[in-house]
Amino acid sequence: MTTMADNSDHPDVIAMPPYIMLAFLVAGLALDAVWPAPVLTGTTQYLVGPLLFAAGVGLMAAAMGRFSAAGTNVPTPLPATAIVTDGPYKLTRNPIYVSIALGFAGIAVTVDSLWLMALVVPFMAVIQVGVVKREERYLENKFGDAYGSYRASVRRWI
Repeated sequence: MTTMADNSDHPDVIAMPPYIMLAFLVAGLALDAVWPAPVLTGTTQYLVGPLLFAAGVGLMAAAMGRFSAAGTNVPTPLPATAIVTDGPYKLTRNPIYVSIALGFAGIAVTVDSLWLMALVVPFMAVIQVGVVKREERYLENKFGDAYGSYRASVRRWI
């Protein structure tokens, strides 16, 4: 695995996805602090929220495990050294981002924040435009037909 990023061998995303998630979480929690808008009743939030979060953590572990087994980098600023097509990558080209969305939704439900729930969609739109599309261009340029074939056979999302 590479430890230092080559200035040209990376997808040039707008920001690292965990930082994007953190920015949306902070914004949603700030809105919730100023204008609380609880929407759930009973114990739904304590059952569903942690399940969504746990599903995200499990998917993240599986996806990162496949990257590790393939000997390629997870952090976005580092070069990709392989295309991973097994494990959760058979179902979606972006299981790490799906896992982040599940974790975000799990937090939103657990804290019963309408603001956070509403921000899941714009958060994923930013991920789509500012990260995924740039990664796809990068992988297409770097791996050519091998990535094109994979891209044609596996959905971007689920």
